[in-house]
Amino acid sequence: MTVNVTNGKLSENELNAYIERANKKYSNKVIKSMDISLDGDFVDIEYHFDDVPFDRIRRITGYLVGTLDRFNDAKRSEVGDRVKHTS
Repeated sequence: MTVNVTNGKLSENELNAYIERANKKYSNKVIKSMDISLDGDFVDIEYHFDDVPFDRIRRITGYLVGTLDRFNDAKRSEVGDRVKHTS
């Protein structure tokens, strides 16, 4: 994680405390970088997160699926026979 500090300096302990706080607050996300702006007694923090990968889910022949690899031959045939609508 990269940390950019503007308008002043932070001690190593303060910097580590902000990083630890961010990791606890956003434990379910990956923090790519933090921008810390100092203004007297005030601190503004902006977090930048890594993109979250996702799988595409579609409704095919009445089932929510990501891929067709678990379909049997009959379901695969239904997929091949279905009418695809375009907008």
